[in-house]
Amino acid sequence: MRAFFLMLLCAVVCSVSSDSHQVVTETLMDNVLVLRVPHGRRAVAHVSLSCGEAYQNQPVFWKKNGVDMNPPLQGNQVMVPVEETKGGNYTCHLGPDGDYLNHTVILVQLNPDNRSVILEKKSAEEGYIHCSAPNYKGSFHCTWTRTEFRAGAAVLLVKAQRYMESIPCELNADGSGIHCQDASCPYKEEQHPISLAVYIHSSALLEAYTKSFYLREIVRPAKLPNLQLSNDGRMFSWDYPDSWEKPCTYFGLHFQVKMVHNGQSCHDDTYIMHNTTDQTKYEINVKTRRYVFCVRAQDKHTSGPWSHWSQCVVNKDSVRC
Repeated sequence: MRAFFLMLLCAVVCSVSSDSHQVVTETLMDNVLVLRVPHGRRAVAHVSLSCGEAYQNQPVFWKKNGVDMNPPLQGNQVMVPVEETKGGNYTCHLGPDGDYLNHTVILVQLNPDNRSVILEKKSAEEGYIHCSAPNYKGSFHCTWTRTEFRAGAAVLLVKAQRYMESIPCELNADGSGIHCQDASCPYKEEQHPISLAVYIHSSALLEAYTKSFYLREIVRPAKLPNLQLSNDGRMFSWDYPDSWEKPCTYFGLHFQVKMVHNGQSCHDDTYIMHNTTDQTKYEINVKTRRYVFCVRAQDKHTSGPWSHWSQCVVNKDSVRC
């Protein structure tokens, strides 16, 4: 009896035919099954579907993506063949033209994942997902970019957690990013990283993208406000961003200052002057009266991302900040 039970359990969990034993079936969420198919191998999986115990003795008929199956498929528990990435939405109905009863979405995930199909790689360092935070209050934002031929891909599921504790996230309206709020205290030392998993699908093809990071690695201060030049034209000053955590003695910033020739960008590698300071002011000592003054901020304790540049364009007696 015990041996029979184990065989039955394997049949329900694995739900694959003997000719595709390398295909693994997993339940990702309610009503969603994922077939993990070996990449580059033509495989057919026979998946077991059930309409539900409540319909055991009912005349149950099945459709795929809203279309009657050919040949017709009938029964509360059925086996459906799934070839390569030809999954879909299998719905069960009361009779051939009856009411909808239940459904199961079958998605196919290549194993190992082909990560160049749905999302574009942002960089070798960041991977496919970019995350940033304006401070240590626990709010962070992550974004991704769909490839040109998968622009209609949809996010199925997002999981964010820190040491087994879930972090609530809200998907952007266009599906290209999320806003999350970690409840951790900003004064608390981060002992465990945040783990993020994004499941996104294009038709029946599913890809999972993961990222792990500490908040201190993604905190990017906002652009520095109130950048101005003193009346005598020698001292630039600015303020801490309003979004930056207080007190500044605990959440300290340091600043990179740069002077480039007029018409150049703050990102240019050539410059007139380049320096760093812990003060929110900087005295210049150059003879030229045509230049661009640039300043940006970084958490002085973690060496995380720099803020975007703030700048003043000085053209003799004209100053534009």
